[in-house]
Amino acid sequence: MDEGDRRRLDPRKVRSRARLLDAATTLLARGGIDAVTIDAVTEAAHVARATLYRHFDSGTELLAAAFARLVPPASSVPEGAPLRDQLIALVEEQDRVIDEAPTQLTALCWLGMGPGIGDSGAARGADRTELHSLRQRIVTRYREPFDRVFASAECREELGEFDRDVALAQLIGPLVFARLATLPPLDARARERIVDDFLAARRRTVAGGLGVAEEDAPPLPH
Repeated sequence: MDEGDRRRLDPRKVRSRARLLDAATTLLARGGIDAVTIDAVTEAAHVARATLYRHFDSGTELLAAAFARLVPPASSVPEGAPLRDQLIALVEEQDRVIDEAPTQLTALCWLGMGPGIGDSGAARGADRTELHSLRQRIVTRYREPFDRVFASAECREELGEFDRDVALAQLIGPLVFARLATLPPLDARARERIVDDFLAARRRTVAGGLGVAEEDAPPLPH
């Protein structure tokens, strides 16, 4: 729903939706996913269940909308810095966000588990607009700043063409894994090593003439 659509809505509907989202976001921030139940949200928002379902197809959609409110904006890219420094800055920023704003990591885990809270069969099969929006927001949060660096002339000249999804997993994956496995946080030296290993691997690939597109690469062994 775009801004023009929202302006054309009945102001009472806009207010009731805002109250529901305020309540769900507060419950999520304070008590986690388990705190965001239909009963808890409607009670906190002073809104009837029927009203909630007029705004959201399911509890999953409501929770996705609440998560989207808590996901921070995309990181900025240090302009004019060497490629290595840009990547280190982005990796460090992602590590800080994961550490200081764990809601983002929680949202990733929730999405990965195939979310659902009290959904009926019909709701599970419905078009999940808020869920799709949350996925897009998180993808943008992680990808956008890296994509700007990967698309730069310096990066393309130095590292060639490569699968950006794999590159993102190589750079961010260790940070997420350390949190999920409850390992000690990676220090600055470890974060620099992640970037240096990525750059070294890509440079070896380019030097060896192996900078092929992903679809042309041999399949990974099972």
